[in-house]
Amino acid sequence: MNDTHPPRNARAETPPADHWQRWASVPSQAPSSAATTAAADDNVIALPGATPPPLHTAADAQDDLPTGFLPSDAPYRILVVEDDRAQALFAQSVLHGAGMEAIVVGDAESVQPALKEHAPDLILMDLHLPGLDGMRLTAMIRQLPGLQMLPIVFLSGDPDPERQFEVLDSGADDYLSKPIRPRHLIAAVSNRIRRARAQAAAQPGDRGGPLPNNPETGLPTRHHLLQQLSAALGHRDRGGLFFIEIASALGLRERYGYAAFERLMVQAGQRLAEAAQPHLLARLNDNSFLALARGVDEEQLDATAQSLREQLSSRAFVIRDDESVHLRGVIGFAALSPGFPDVGSALEAIERTTLQARLLTAGVAGFVPHEETSSDEHLAMLDGQLELAYQPIVAVAGGGNAQYQVLLRLRQADGSVLTAGQVIPAAEAAGRIADLDQQVIDHALGLLDHYRHATPPLHLFVSQSLRTLARDAFADWLIESLQQRQLDGSALVVDVRLPDALIHTVTLQQFCTRVSALGVRFCLSQFEPGPEANALLTQLPLSFVRMAGRFSSSHANPQTRDEMRAAIDVAHRANLLIIGQQIEDPQAAAAMWVGGVDFIQGNMVQSAGSDLDFDFLNAVL
Repeated sequence: MNDTHPPRNARAETPPADHWQRWASVPSQAPSSAATTAAADDNVIALPGATPPPLHTAADAQDDLPTGFLPSDAPYRILVVEDDRAQALFAQSVLHGAGMEAIVVGDAESVQPALKEHAPDLILMDLHLPGLDGMRLTAMIRQLPGLQMLPIVFLSGDPDPERQFEVLDSGADDYLSKPIRPRHLIAAVSNRIRRARAQAAAQPGDRGGPLPNNPETGLPTRHHLLQQLSAALGHRDRGGLFFIEIASALGLRERYGYAAFERLMVQAGQRLAEAAQPHLLARLNDNSFLALARGVDEEQLDATAQSLREQLSSRAFVIRDDESVHLRGVIGFAALSPGFPDVGSALEAIERTTLQARLLTAGVAGFVPHEETSSDEHLAMLDGQLELAYQPIVAVAGGGNAQYQVLLRLRQADGSVLTAGQVIPAAEAAGRIADLDQQVIDHALGLLDHYRHATPPLHLFVSQSLRTLARDAFADWLIESLQQRQLDGSALVVDVRLPDALIHTVTLQQFCTRVSALGVRFCLSQFEPGPEANALLTQLPLSFVRMAGRFSSSHANPQTRDEMRAAIDVAHRANLLIIGQQIEDPQAAAAMWVGGVDFIQGNMVQSAGSDLDFDFLNAVL
C-alpha cells in the first residue's frame, strides 16, 4: 500500500468516533472462547464491544466452498471485509443488533479461508483494502466454484458515480454510499440475502447453479458471460471482447424518467444481441453492454465493432406513442490472443479503450497492449532527481501576466532525463503519483511565494492527476498551504486532462468546489470536441481550455481547421480562455490566431527551460 496515502481515519467514509457506540452495548451471546480464538487469529480483526454469536463452520459442507442453500429462516451470515476498525465495528454492531451473524476480516488474504469456514450469505465489501482493492477481490471471488451468485455489496464513501459503475462491473451486486443509516444497511443486506436464498432454492440441482440467461430479457446474464470470458482466457481462445456504451445516458434518464430509460436499454440490448449473433452479449450496468466473440478472425474485430455501432443507431427506438429516439454508442474492443491474466484485467483494458473511443469521431477504438513493465522497473524509473521546466503561455493580444506551464522532468543517475510522458505512467503504476504531484505543486507554491511582488504577476499552470485530486487529504493540504503562505489562489491554475475529467467528473467537481473558494483556477487540457467533452465546459468551474496537440497542424488540414474553430467557438460561448499548444512555426501560430485562440504555447514562442525569463511585456507574436 502506498505510504503516501492519508491515514484511514482521514477518509470521508470513516464515521464520527461515536457513530457506532449506540450499538456497542448489544449483549454478546458468544462464548468467551470464540472471542479468544478470533483475537488469536492474525488475519481477523479482534473488535471490542459487540462480539458476534458463534458462526456455522464448514463441518457440514461437502466441498471446500459453500454451494448449497439454507432455509429461508436460518440466521443471515455476513462476511464483512474491512480493514478500518471503526468501520468494521459499526457494520458488525448494526448487523448483530438485527439478529444476523457477522465475521470481520481485514485483508484480501483472509477472505477465501473465511468463505470456506463460515459459508456466508453475503459479503459486505470495502472499496479500499491493503494489497488488493475490493474490485479486484470481487472479480477473483466470482471465479471461485459455487460463488458466482454470492451477493457482494460494497459500502464506500467514494462519491464518483463512475466508480460505482466500475464496482458493479467488477461483479458486485450493489453499492451503498456512506454515511449510511443502520436501518438502510439492514434492509439492503436482508433483501439481498432473502432474494439469493429464494433464487438458490428455486433453481434446479442441489448446488443451486446460476441461470445462464436473464428470465426478463432473455439475454445472457453478466455472470454467465464473465464465466465464459474466464474460460476463453484460460483456453487462450482467439476472438474478441467488445464494450458497448450508450452515449448520453444521464440526459436520457433525466428527460424520460427511469422507467422509460430502463425500457429503452432493454430494447437496445435486444437489438445489440441480434446484431452480435451468434456471439454472447450481456448488459453490464445502466448503459453498457459486453459482447464476447470466441473463435473468430481477430482481423475482423474492427469491422464487427463498426457494424454493432451502426446497427444500434440505424433505427429509432420508440419511447412513447408519439416520440422516438435514435441512440448513439461508443465501442472499445480487444483481441483475446495477446492474453489477459484474468477477467478483471480484460475488463479494465476494454473500459479504458472505450473511454478513448469517446474522443474519436468514429466512436470505435481498439485496445493496444503496452509492453509489460514490472513494478520494480517502474520504481527504478522514479529513482532520480526531480527537475522542473517552464514554458511561457503568451496572450496573442498582449497581457499583463507572466504565465508558465510547469513541466515535469526526472534526471536519472546516468544523467539521462525522463519527460512527464515517461514519468507519470511509471508513477501511476508504482502507486507514487500522489507523492509526485504533491512535490510538484509544493514547488510551484514556493515559486509563487518567492515572486509574489514580481511585475508582471506570476501565474503557474500545474498538471495534477485525478487520483491525487480525489484524496480529501490533498485538498486539505493545498488549502492549508495557500493560507499559510497567504498566497492569492488565482495565481495557481490546476491543469487536468480531459480523459481523466470524463471518468471522474463528480470527484473533480467536489475538489474544484473546495479550492476555488480560495481563487484557484482550472484548465481542461487535451480538449477534443464532443457531446461529453462539451458538457464539461459548463459542468466544471473552468477558466481555461488547452486544445489537443493535433490542432497545431490545422493550417495544413482544412477539416482539422474547421473542427478547431467549432471547438473554440463552443469554449468561448462558455466564457473560457483558449490555449493553443505545440506551436512550432509561424504558420501554425497564424492559424491559431485566426481560429480565435487567446494564448499560444510552443517552441516557436520559447522552448521549455529552467528559468522564468520570458519578456511578457515586450513579446510580439
